[in-house]
Amino acid sequence: MNFLVRNSNLRSFIGAGYPIKYIQGICNTSTSSSTTDPDAPDFDMENPFEKEKQQCVLCKHNIEVDYKNVRLLSQFQSPYTGRIYSRNITGLCKRQQQLVEREIKKAQVAALMPTYFKQPSYLKDPQLFDIEKPLRPHRF
Repeated sequence: MNFLVRNSNLRSFIGAGYPIKYIQGICNTSTSSSTTDPDAPDFDMENPFEKEKQQCVLCKHNIEVDYKNVRLLSQFQSPYTGRIYSRNITGLCKRQQQLVEREIKKAQVAALMPTYFKQPSYLKDPQLFDIEKPLRPHRF
């Protein structure tokens, strides 16, 4: 009987007052014919329109973040103000963003990184992300 309620084609039969035996006969014939039909849709197939799960750059390439790797950490810092870019710009997951922020602060305390600007030797490094086009929209 659960099949009857789920099947939208048979709801009209139920509302019209047909006997249950008649409706069950329709259900049995329709299910047996759909199994033999080669053009019947395959309901076990995966969704072809489903987007792939996005991963952040560090998780995808399995990169360990360390305070001694100043070249990597400088990618997440503004060259003009020294400010750390937020998640919506970098595209990092929450865990990696917190780890990057913590390691940048560690490197600044250890005097491996400047606090108010980016080292000039790292200015020509390739960018991991585009600052002008954030990966996620800003919340306001």
